[in-house]
Amino acid sequence: MKLEGKKIILGITGSIAAYKSAVLVRLLVKEGAEVKVILTPYAKEFITPVTLATLSKNTVLCDFFSYDDGSWNSHVELGVWADLMLIAPITANTIAKMANGICDNLLLTTYLSVRCPVMIAPAMDYDMFRHPATLKNIETLKSIGNIIVEPSSGELASGLHGKGRMEEPEIIVNRVVEFLEKRDKQKKKSLRES
Repeated sequence: MKLEGKKIILGITGSIAAYKSAVLVRLLVKEGAEVKVILTPYAKEFITPVTLATLSKNTVLCDFFSYDDGSWNSHVELGVWADLMLIAPITANTIAKMANGICDNLLLTTYLSVRCPVMIAPAMDYDMFRHPATLKNIETLKSIGNIIVEPSSGELASGLHGKGRMEEPEIIVNRVVEFLEKRDKQKKKSLRES
């Protein structure tokens, strides 16, 4: 298991590609990762918290607090807990908010609180993806250290063809494994040299 002991926050935003997130959670857990899922309010329109809680074996988070008992979902604790934050799929809306420091939901507040690397996998229609505002926002996120899993080309939910499909879960998990293995090797090397 290549992700044994790794703690991953999986953020899911309101995209039709959210159906792929169920497979993504399953693959991350299969590789040994502990996964905590945060949904944006619109993501719940595309995939249910019950599905993701079952696959992740953790409560799925969406709101700042539980309406049942008032318990608080601390974005600060989540930010300290994680080894990696992965947002897949991520919409143009959430990319824009991240690039501008807007935090109007639990996912975005957690993003601004994490101490770990952040990887994002965009999913949107071709024209949205290639819009200058979206490309600028992606470049802003890259410039502050976010890792981008480029979308693939193909048939989109709109029926159009082009770049904008969220990359397949297997490829995303491979990128996560490669990134974390490389980072662990660099940490060990730094410790040996100090």
